[in-house]
Amino acid sequence: MKHKALLSAALAAVITATGTVGFAGSTVQIPMNVSAADDGNDDWLHAEGSRLFDKNGKEVWLTGANWFGMNCTENFPHGLWSADVDVLLSQVADRGINIIRFPISTELLLSWMSGSPYSCTGLNPKNTDGYSFNPDFCHADGSEMNSMEVFDVIMQKCKKYGIKALVDVHSPASHNSGHNYELWYYEPSSKTADDMATIKEKEGKAGTQISWQDWIDSLTWLAKKYANDDTIIAYDLKNEPHGKRGYSGTTCPSDIARWDDTELKNNWKYSAEQCANSILKVNPNALILVEGIEQYPITEKGYTFDTPDVWEPKTEEDKKWYGAWWGGNLRGVKDHPVKPASGTGQIVYSPHDYGPSVYAQTWFEKNFTEQTLLDDYWYDTWAYINDQEIAPLLIGEWGGHMDGGKNQKWMELLRDYMVKHHINHTFWCLNPNSGDTGGLLNATFSEWDSAKYALFEESLWQTKSGKYIGLDHQTPLGKNGLSLSQFYASGEGSNLDAGGPGGQGHSVSDNPPVQQTTQPPVTTTAAPVTTTAAPVTTTSVKEPVSEANWGDANTDGKVDVSDAVLIARYLVSDVTATITDQGIRNSAVTNGTSVVSDDITKILRFIAKMINKDELAPDPQTAG
Repeated sequence: MKHKALLSAALAAVITATGTVGFAGSTVQIPMNVSAADDGNDDWLHAEGSRLFDKNGKEVWLTGANWFGMNCTENFPHGLWSADVDVLLSQVADRGINIIRFPISTELLLSWMSGSPYSCTGLNPKNTDGYSFNPDFCHADGSEMNSMEVFDVIMQKCKKYGIKALVDVHSPASHNSGHNYELWYYEPSSKTADDMATIKEKEGKAGTQISWQDWIDSLTWLAKKYANDDTIIAYDLKNEPHGKRGYSGTTCPSDIARWDDTELKNNWKYSAEQCANSILKVNPNALILVEGIEQYPITEKGYTFDTPDVWEPKTEEDKKWYGAWWGGNLRGVKDHPVKPASGTGQIVYSPHDYGPSVYAQTWFEKNFTEQTLLDDYWYDTWAYINDQEIAPLLIGEWGGHMDGGKNQKWMELLRDYMVKHHINHTFWCLNPNSGDTGGLLNATFSEWDSAKYALFEESLWQTKSGKYIGLDHQTPLGKNGLSLSQFYASGEGSNLDAGGPGGQGHSVSDNPPVQQTTQPPVTTTAAPVTTTAAPVTTTSVKEPVSEANWGDANTDGKVDVSDAVLIARYLVSDVTATITDQGIRNSAVTNGTSVVSDDITKILRFIAKMINKDELAPDPQTAG
């Protein structure tokens, strides 16, 4: 207990809630202009087994919400016609939402890629002497920014508040009902393709078909544009691929989403692999989210996508297909997993799941429980992927009305299941203008539904003392939250895996994974780690000592707050903190021979850019 008390004091001196860091009476004020200071591009994630890890091999948990509008004809996230973007995003961060899923249309992306971004309809920002509303969406001359410029500003503000983003291709066309279209490209046999898979905007070439290649090229273009900015950490390739086989014919229709080993464009597994390959070539660090489809044949009986469905089968034996929510059916993963050329280390499967207020599915007909939902639908449809350590899951949409009945019961059961099993998720949605679910915000996008938020809030990543945990290593999540570095340095547990083991998650075995890889080392269920330093065993490590990399205590090749934390733990004789001989050599920035408390202050001054690399090295005049 004595060591823990000393360590707590040391860590409190190193990282404080105000952004001031120091040791033994010396104080360094870290610049709080985080949008400018947070340029480390150090927040990329990767998958191992069913979990997601950061660059240091520490587990993370994505717990967020959806904010739609860029998929619609307005071309910007809804609500910014009445809500101030800074007020809204600061509220999102302060309430613990660490990632926002932004639906967008391929049509809008194509306008950006072509160099002729669509304008926003109904945004109406102002920045004049007499009136100011969302002034950051205006140019210096007062004119309104286009949709791409508005999006870029929103990404900058997400960075400012410690929020990450994932982009979801919600529909081919900019269309307020575009999610109803089955596929991700124009398919001539579809009855709705001319309405939902062609250019709609007057500013575009109206009527132009949105092709399969357009879908890949436009999403790849965005991934390349943001390849050196880790605000957007993931791409959801297509919202809710769906379509039913039908009851006649001997071949699968070309206007529904299928999942098999063919190389057909409507084979979602094949298309997802091709799009993932393209994105990962320009940004190998991006997470790739792959949703499910609607129907999957009962392959264990020999049925395929060519097998016609049966109208109202009378017995279980008569059934030939498994049904699901749109985008919810991931049964195909067991037979045909998505395998990009670079490996599966960036793949996350992302089903959608809803309650009876959206549609009265058969699994809701009984007095359902978590176990009946698993038996009747969840497990074989998507939960097995997490349980069998195939890949991580992110429930991309879940939510609904607070009815005090079945729908609310379903939300609570799914929430608790996700918390217990480290399942990532984004709630549907912030927007109040979602007809079949409602939202977390009221009609003015300014007040929160306290009851719905209270239900949702229990699923947000937070410490046992109630601090929300962000996904940025440098910037805390709003005024009530922590950065990743702060969380792992604190040693405090969280609600990840319902608080066990210890609530700090799992760590990658051996060394942290190398950045830029999509095939990282295999995970283990090692005990939780409490710092961001790389070596964390109690075994002393003897190794040849080379020329010093001053300040790099954990020998990971860079100098950051995790080095200061490791030195603080070493100085208070924390037996779980290992520092190698090379690390001791690197840490002795004051006298060049031994580690002292002044080394922490000097390293922090370097991190704060108050001294340069040459000045970080020991002064030859005073070095022993």
